[in-house]
Amino acid sequence: MILAVMLVAEVMDLLDASIVNVAGPALEKSLGATSTGLQWVIGGYALTLGAGLVLGGRLGDRHGRRRMFLIGLGAFTATSLLCALAPDIELLIFFRLLQGTAGAMLLPQGLGLLRENFSGAELAKVFGIFGPVLGLGGIIGPVLGGALISADLFGLGWRLVFLVNLPIGIAALVVAAKVVPKRPGDRAVTVDGIGAALIVTACALLVLPLNQGQEAGWPLWTWLSMAGSALSFALFGGRQKRAADGGRQPLVTPGLLRKPAFTVGLGGIALFFAGLVGTQLVLTLYLQIGRQFTAGEAGLGNLPLAVGTAIGGALSGAFLADRIGRAVLQIGPLVQLGGAALLWYELGRGGTFSLWAIAPGVAVAGIGSGMVIAALFSFILAAVDDDEIGSASGVLSAVQSIGGSIGVAVFGSLFFDRAGAGDFTTGFRHALVAQACLLVAFLAVTFLLPKKGRPEVEEHEEPAVAVPAP
Repeated sequence: MILAVMLVAEVMDLLDASIVNVAGPALEKSLGATSTGLQWVIGGYALTLGAGLVLGGRLGDRHGRRRMFLIGLGAFTATSLLCALAPDIELLIFFRLLQGTAGAMLLPQGLGLLRENFSGAELAKVFGIFGPVLGLGGIIGPVLGGALISADLFGLGWRLVFLVNLPIGIAALVVAAKVVPKRPGDRAVTVDGIGAALIVTACALLVLPLNQGQEAGWPLWTWLSMAGSALSFALFGGRQKRAADGGRQPLVTPGLLRKPAFTVGLGGIALFFAGLVGTQLVLTLYLQIGRQFTAGEAGLGNLPLAVGTAIGGALSGAFLADRIGRAVLQIGPLVQLGGAALLWYELGRGGTFSLWAIAPGVAVAGIGSGMVIAALFSFILAAVDDDEIGSASGVLSAVQSIGGSIGVAVFGSLFFDRAGAGDFTTGFRHALVAQACLLVAFLAVTFLLPKKGRPEVEEHEEPAVAVPAP
């Protein structure tokens, strides 16, 4: 029951990162959402989720993971209801930001709670189930979202995307309160509130101009905002170093940033997930806005990507990563580039358009992405010491979410720039070019990563498990 409630709660959390992708036309019709508003509804959740993950993990250490899990789950369920009741796009964006913050309090507790309640061979089996199910939760988001919006039960339309969390969240909350044992936190753990505020500020100052810049014509404030973001990140790094030097507990272990393989790995994660999440969004927008598909049909359009990702992950996890090492991270993006090239060709073919016309390119790209996702975190974590794995995993997951938020902003802007003139295919092709550039940069980064991933941890060690990406 403990494993079941952890899975249900955290899949619900991850599901909401992509379930809204298919709600664009419905939000435009219902709330008058603009393209920028839609980008904030989707990317704002990932922004606050990523910015708060490290803080959420530290709060669990101090106040107890069970307590923070219940608080995060209750807040996530409540903010889901607020999102469903939002009367206008501005409040929906605000509630989505709150929902992401609640998710950041909830998500880091799951792995710790499993570690507290399972051990030995049983723990290995638990993590063997936990990782793949979380990955599936992110992938099926657009498919489930499309089905719910198309069903339009009781005339609720897109609001069902959020209302579905209520019965699930309440049931998980009741069960978790009964079955998860109480364990006190460590009051000796300190929480760096100023450091947390700096990282949130840095992320907001970066994503704000990326979302608003194109619509505003890139005025001076957009460039000042990005410069302010870089300054805030630098101040955060300096504060973490001073905390460690002074014998205090930083949010992020400063020694991590002195490891070249880890720092370039952070860049690689940002590049890869910005391209992956951004392209997945543009695929859905193209099907709905450019080809007038229903939300359900657009959700089904993501199935080839999901199937391809599952195949690529199975290939990588089963034997490729162990046999060829780091090369799997170089084959993966090459396969993705092949898929992007095939999709580019498929988009230019004449005749009647259908999902079958683009399914091969989407599936091939999915195989490449699955190969990378299955192995990427272990190769980056191979560069860190054992006592740094917990902090490193939190940072990697946070960068993954923030990279996805940046991808939503950049790729959404590229698509809507051409969609405004009615040239949807060119907008999609521009997104494919942008993804190709990011993949080439990611490919270059992989040569700086360790040649082998982290070996399996022993039973007495903390498992180095990172959350799979949507």
